[in-house]
Amino acid sequence: MPFLWGELPADKSRIPKYICGVNITLKLSKKTLNISLDNDNGPCLGYRKPNQPYRWLSYKQWVISEFACYTYSMVSVPLYDTLGAEAVIYIVNKADISTVICDTPQKALVLISNVEKGLTPGLKLVILMDPFEDDLKRRGEKCGVEILSLFDAEPNPEDVTISYLPLAHMFERVTVVYSCGAKVGFFQGDIRLLPDDMKTLKPTLFPTVPRLLNKVYDKVQNEAKTPLKKFLLNLAVASKLSEMKKGIIRRDSLWDKLIFRKIQENLGGNVRLMVTGAAPISPPILTFLRAAMGCLVLEAYGQTECTAGCTVTLPGDWKSGHVGVPMACNHVKLEDVPGMNYFAVNNEGEICIRGTNVFKGYLKDPEKTQEALDKDGWLHTGDIGRWLPNGTLKIIDRKKNIFKLAQGEYIAPEKIENIYIRSSLVSQIFVHGESLRSFLVGVVVPDPDALPSFAAKIGVKGSIEELCQNQTIKKAILEDMQKIGTEGGLKSFEQVKCIHLHPEPFSIENGLLTPTLKAKRGDLAKYFETQINSLYGNTQE
Repeated sequence: MPFLWGELPADKSRIPKYICGVNITLKLSKKTLNISLDNDNGPCLGYRKPNQPYRWLSYKQWVISEFACYTYSMVSVPLYDTLGAEAVIYIVNKADISTVICDTPQKALVLISNVEKGLTPGLKLVILMDPFEDDLKRRGEKCGVEILSLFDAEPNPEDVTISYLPLAHMFERVTVVYSCGAKVGFFQGDIRLLPDDMKTLKPTLFPTVPRLLNKVYDKVQNEAKTPLKKFLLNLAVASKLSEMKKGIIRRDSLWDKLIFRKIQENLGGNVRLMVTGAAPISPPILTFLRAAMGCLVLEAYGQTECTAGCTVTLPGDWKSGHVGVPMACNHVKLEDVPGMNYFAVNNEGEICIRGTNVFKGYLKDPEKTQEALDKDGWLHTGDIGRWLPNGTLKIIDRKKNIFKLAQGEYIAPEKIENIYIRSSLVSQIFVHGESLRSFLVGVVVPDPDALPSFAAKIGVKGSIEELCQNQTIKKAILEDMQKIGTEGGLKSFEQVKCIHLHPEPFSIENGLLTPTLKAKRGDLAKYFETQINSLYGNTQE
């Protein structure tokens, strides 16, 4: 896995048994995974195309192959083709990958092409899940790469690496519950079609990220258009919150039947535990979800370097605005950050973690390892936290990705973005600033569901693209953002002064988001360089 690196076993004779291990693991796992190899078996380890039933494809092979690696103490390395050709080459070389498992011949062609160009000389074996032509096999042989079918392979005694895993993020990995006999469903790859997937899969355990929950919240708020509907919605939330304070969590109340049933059914109607992480979630949204879902909704905090989680909210704690208490496997301390005026004596500082869940270091990168891990084994997260009186941790700032404006003020753009995203009109936002400039600018992707109705209220009509070019719309969205920024405690120099509206969402496919849906700030700055320069040029300092 990417967070922990170890040596392969000295006894290399075990490694050729890999494919045998796949078949053994398949048989042993058949009951607990509820796998059916011969026919469709419901929403588990599958995929589907829009408006079509779920079909078994290659996801079961991924999981079974991974289990086989673990059986023989092998290290698996997730590899994202969405990161681009250069990233694939870098990871293959950095991790000394000799064997890759992938599903399609197209991906195998990319890997072979890299070997032919001398870019990945260590790659010796590609194992394919899908059928392939003999031409592919012959092309591989010419450059020294053996092409094999998954269940017919006899690998060389080298490192085995699984590539293109569907469960490749640390947050996903720690919430996978195969050992309990659970099923795991994979969405069809389009976040816009996720509600359809949820209705089909009907999950009981739902690990998620705030971006999705924000959309659920915004949709409900936008549908409560009349004063009566808003009054009833707020009354229902207040009533359910009152029950939560008494330790009552249910979804069979009158308010569930009248107000919240549709929301619950849109997420499958069967969720018993929801865990949100990877980014901060707004306290009002978390409170709303706890009331609306009628189940445990926990917030966790951590990062890949500490195996995803280091703190989590506790069942029975109905208060929002914090990320809970330290997990049993680690300690958490706060360390002084004098440059930002945070001191541990005031219960504020950089969050540091030490425990059995903390990684050993970055592969072949001792300098970055020393930056992240100090001599006593504390992982420095780069996040600023505050201990609350009840012993919970609150994330209040970010040490990394900060910069200064021309007047010398420190800016933490991610903190500002997390406040602006509370606007129902904002789907995504990128806040940008420069040390030679005195103010911030922003690139905003408007919410495609909320924008048309909002525009109609102020007498503006048109497509999403046309609305993004409209100065009246731009001014109204900026005013709404600044209002929310003031309510969220932003200082005047933390408010964006002007914005550019962009109709297309930031995504993994266009290279503006990481595979964990975090903003790639450098790439965003380059992508919108022309628009950013225009914003600065047309706005008075």
